[in-house]
Amino acid sequence: MEGAQVVAVGEGAHFVHEFALARARLIRYLADRHGFDVLALEMGTAEAAAVGPWLAGDGDEGDLPGLLPQHSLNLFGELLRHLRHLRAGGARPFRIVGIDLPNTLTLLPDLDPVAAYLREVDPATAGLMTGLLRTAAEITGGSAAASAPQWASLEPDRQEAMTAGLARLALRMDALEPLHAGSGGQDRFDTARLHLEAARHTDYMLRAMSNLFAGTGMADDTSIRDRYMATCLRWHLARTAPDARVVVVAHNNHIQKTPVTYEGYPTALPMGYHLARDLGPRYRAVGLTHTAGEIPEMSWPAPEGSTLGFTVEPVPLDPPAPGSVEGALAEAGLASDITLTDLRSPSPVVASLERMRSQGATMDLPVARSFDAILTVPTATLDPSTTF
Repeated sequence: MEGAQVVAVGEGAHFVHEFALARARLIRYLADRHGFDVLALEMGTAEAAAVGPWLAGDGDEGDLPGLLPQHSLNLFGELLRHLRHLRAGGARPFRIVGIDLPNTLTLLPDLDPVAAYLREVDPATAGLMTGLLRTAAEITGGSAAASAPQWASLEPDRQEAMTAGLARLALRMDALEPLHAGSGGQDRFDTARLHLEAARHTDYMLRAMSNLFAGTGMADDTSIRDRYMATCLRWHLARTAPDARVVVVAHNNHIQKTPVTYEGYPTALPMGYHLARDLGPRYRAVGLTHTAGEIPEMSWPAPEGSTLGFTVEPVPLDPPAPGSVEGALAEAGLASDITLTDLRSPSPVVASLERMRSQGATMDLPVARSFDAILTVPTATLDPSTTF
C-alpha cells in the first residue's frame, strides 16, 4: 500500500461473519504496518461520533447496542468489537468518522444539530426550522426500506416543502457564513453545514428509494448518495494532518472505481469512482467476495411491525459464472481457500475477469479497473451478532 492515502476495504454482501473477520485483519495490518489511523465507515456523522469514544476504550463492551441504531449495529457490530479488542491489545488506535447518510435514512440525526446551531447564531430561521423538524419527526424507520415508505405517505406539498426548506437554509447559511462563523467559529459552522448537506441528500434519497421500491426510479439516481460519501471523505481529509491515512469500510458497490450496473441497468457512479478521479494512485480499493453456495440476503417487505423494513435470509446461489473472479478461482482449484488476488498484475487471467458476485447476484464489471485487489473467502455465513 505504498503511496496510498486512502484504502477502501469492501464486502460483497452485508451481515457476513467472514467478511467482518477479514476486514478486521486487513484493518489491523494497515494500521500496524502502514500507519493508517483514520477509520471512515458507511454510517452517518452522528453515528460515528457516538461510537468513537467506545471504540477508543470508554465504557463497557456491552454498551455498544445503546450507541448505534439497529441497522448500523448489524452492519458493523462484530467488526467494531474486533477493533476495540485490538486496541485493548496494544494495536494502533483509530479516529473514527462517518462518511455516509444515516443508515436509518432519517433526517433528525442531521437536522437536530443544525437546529441547535442556528438557534444560537441565526434565530431568524426558527420558524422555518420548526416546520422542517415537524415533518422530519414523522420519518422514523430503521432503514431505507422503512423510512422511504414513511416519506411516500406524506402529502406531496409537505414533501416539496421539506426539499425547498432545506435548500433555503443552505443558501442562507452560505450567504451568512462570515456572520455565522464570526459568531460561533469556523469549525462549528463547517460542521453544521456538513450536517445540513447530509439532510439535503437524505431528503433526495428518500424520494429516490421510494421511487426505486415503486419501480419508477431514474437510472443512476442513487449516485447522489455516493457523491455525498466522496465529498464527506474529502471534507475530513481537508481537516486532518497532511499525512493522515484513511481506511474506508463500505460495500464493494460503494468503493469500486467503475460505474455500478445490474443486468445492464445503470445504478450509480460510486464513491470509489470519484475518489479514483480525485486521488489517482493515492486511492486503492480492496474488494471482498466469496465462493460459497449461499449468502445472507436482505428480503422485503418485512413482517408488520418491523422497524427495519426487511429481514435477512440465506439464499442459494448459482455456481460461479464464467469470467468471474469466483469462477477463475474455482477453475484454479482455489475455491476452498482464502485468497488475495493482486489485480495490478498484467496476467491474461486478470485481464479476462469481467464478473463478480454482489449480494445474491452477479455483476458485469471490468474487475481489474474496478479494484486493486480481491480477497476471497470460501464461506459466507450470517454474522451471529446480528439482531434479525
